[in-house]
This record gives sequence, C-alpha cells and structure tokens, in this order.
Amino acid sequence: MMKIMTKFNKQNKKMALSLSMLVLAVASLLSTSAFADTITLNLSNAVQTASAGSTLSFDATVNASNANLGTVFLNGDSLTLDSPLTLDDTGFLTNFPLSLDAGDFFSGLLFTISLPPETAAGLYTGSFVILGGADASAQDILATVNFNVNVPEASQVPEPSSVLLLATGLMSLGIAVAYKRAIL
Repeated sequence: MMKIMTKFNKQNKKMALSLSMLVLAVASLLSTSAFADTITLNLSNAVQTASAGSTLSFDATVNASNANLGTVFLNGDSLTLDSPLTLDDTGFLTNFPLSLDAGDFFSGLLFTISLPPETAAGLYTGSFVILGGADASAQDILATVNFNVNVPEASQVPEPSSVLLLATGLMSLGIAVAYKRAIL
C-alpha cells in the first residue's frame, strides 16, 4: 500500500510541475505578444500640397502607452512612396529617441519628401512604419502612418519682366493717346 501511495504522490507532483510550467509559458507568450503594439504615431499634417521642385517636412508625435510594462525600443523604419518622390528619414534616425518608457512622448521632424522638378501633377501616397519592440534588436511593426502629397498643375504665371514690359507698353500707349488729344 505504501508503494502505491508513493507512486501516486510522485505522479501528482509531476503533473503539478508540468501544469505550472505550462501556465508560466502561456503567461510569458501573452505578455511578449501584447508588448509589440505599445506606441502611437501621429503626423501633424498628413496631407500636404507642394509644387514640383520643392521639399516638404512631416512632423510627428510618438507616444508610449501608460499601460506599458517596459521600455519600447524604436530600432528602425520602413517606408513606401509613389515614384518619383523621394523620402529622407534622417529626421527619425537622428532626432527621435532610441527608446520610450511608459507615458513618454516625443514630437519632431519625422521625415522630408523631395519632389523632383519633373514631378507630374497628381496625388502621391506613402506610408512610414516604425520598427522595434522589447529590445534593441527587435524589428516588430510598432506604428504606421499614411500620408498624401498633392502636386497641383503648374500655373501659367508670367515672369516679372514680362509684366513690367506689358505695363511699360500700356503706359506709353496711354501717354501717346493723351499727347495726341492735347495737340488736337
């Protein structure tokens, strides 16, 4: 009878140990999978208009949730952008913090967009993604923002010298008419 009781106690201990390990593993998985989505990213002006040959600046604010249990590392970025526009992410790489603790936020230049002189009129779209996570090597998608660049049709504004020439010609014509009336 004693052998049976000892065998039963050993099996219960093994089962209890296995169950506690399973609970710890599940809790660990749940906490790390929920950790990756702990920041928000907002552009101050997600839709901008510019003419060909100019550069636009996009400012943003990044917030770490107050509910975070640890530090969120901002390790890199990824982007998409319609051609021929080009994006320079130096603002993010040099100005934004490397990490944010719970409740922290940062506002500043996120990126710039350059419009080559030959850019056709139209609406150009893009997205900017911040990568990072629970450590300095994580590359999870933390936040994504979409943006639009509107390039209007080039206006037919005359050069100042053309306007000056036209004004001088009209003034001369007016003086000639007034002189002719004064003689008659």
